[in-house]
Amino acid sequence: MILQYEAVDRSGRSVTDTIDAADMKSAAESLRARDLFVTQLAPSTSGATKGRSGKSAVAIQPVSKGNAANAKLSIRELATFTRQMAMLLSSGSSLVPAIQSIARQFTKASAVQMMRQITLDLEEGEPLASALRKYPRTFDCTYCAIVAAGEASATMPEMFARLASIVGKRRLMRSKVLGAMAYPALLSSLSTVIVGVLLFFVMPRFGDMFKTLGVDLPTSTALMLGVGQSVKTNWLVALICPIGTVAGIVFLMRSRVGQQWMSDVSIHVPILGRLVSGLIQGETFRVLGMLIEARVGVLETIELVQGVTRNRKYQELYARMESEVSSGGSISRAMESSGLVGAGLIQAIRTGEDSGQLGTAATFVADVLDEDNTELLGT
Repeated sequence: MILQYEAVDRSGRSVTDTIDAADMKSAAESLRARDLFVTQLAPSTSGATKGRSGKSAVAIQPVSKGNAANAKLSIRELATFTRQMAMLLSSGSSLVPAIQSIARQFTKASAVQMMRQITLDLEEGEPLASALRKYPRTFDCTYCAIVAAGEASATMPEMFARLASIVGKRRLMRSKVLGAMAYPALLSSLSTVIVGVLLFFVMPRFGDMFKTLGVDLPTSTALMLGVGQSVKTNWLVALICPIGTVAGIVFLMRSRVGQQWMSDVSIHVPILGRLVSGLIQGETFRVLGMLIEARVGVLETIELVQGVTRNRKYQELYARMESEVSSGGSISRAMESSGLVGAGLIQAIRTGEDSGQLGTAATFVADVLDEDNTELLGT
């Protein structure tokens, strides 16, 4: 059978041609033997669907692009997609069959629709990174940049393996944070319910009983009974006040002033501040190391790293890093002047810069921070 393919050679040059083979598997093996990394492989038949580039493509069920654009994979689904892509591409599969295989593993309609639309875009000649950028709620700029680097250097399996590692670590850390927060959240909820029951039902009854006895009460007891009686009498106000307080806090946190205040407080609170800083720095160094190892330019890497967090203090650090590197300085110098990063971590980055192994050094620092964060969450 005649198959039409798109591939990338070792020099990164795109190659489009046809090949005669018994089946698609044989064709893929033959192309790999020529040191070609296959990105598209489809039967070249007159009945096939023609894409924008004019090449043949396997017909795909039409997809509503409007609905697909609103789709979002959960962190678990994203981890599955990335891990499966790394495995299938490493075993020699081309992009379209790999994504079609992964789509069959999803049960959520929006996820299946997203996979179908990505497949359709690939069949029409779009690069994978371009197809993924249409779903920023799932594939952020860093993810797409690494995929684009893999396409340009014909190292897609390696890039997806690295992405699988970072997404897996992100998922693990998120589950640990949620697990650590579950018990305090449960205790807080139960305490709120108990206090509410005491104020609304128990305290007013005790107040009536003490009035009947006619005894003098200590000031603290009288105050508590008075609060309970007020809550019972003005129950509507007592109900509105907590709701209004929560709404006010949410509004404040969404404002610029509130976000700036939260940024300052979150990294200076004992224990919590250490954890917040550790999580932000761990993600920052991991993305930094991965992008540099993927041959992405340092300035572009710093720009992409800015998507790691909205914390104002760290955004200022990223801006300082960008300014320092633009003027011929170093990342370590910018970190040193920020006061946010520990001296040992800065020295590791400085050593990596001096030795030309910045990517390796940043990844090592990220691993160290992940270990510290895991230990802190376990205490």
